[in-house]
Amino acid sequence: MALKAKEIRNMSEGEKKKKLEELKLELVKARTAKTGSSKIKEIRKMISRILTLNNSKKLNKKNQLSSSGNTQK
Repeated sequence: MALKAKEIRNMSEGEKKKKLEELKLELVKARTAKTGSSKIKEIRKMISRILTLNNSKKLNKKNQLSSSGNTQK
């Protein structure tokens, strides 16, 4: 089952970390079991989706903090 961005956003930080670790383990298993490349691609996409959303969330927080601190004239 592919994770959608909306589902990932609704997860807590702990759930995201747990899911990321599960996917990494599943990726290793898929590579060693020589499963189809489509399964490996799907797992890699889910991992990258989680990491991308985590990084964008961090950048948004950083930008909000820096913009609120620059209120000097």
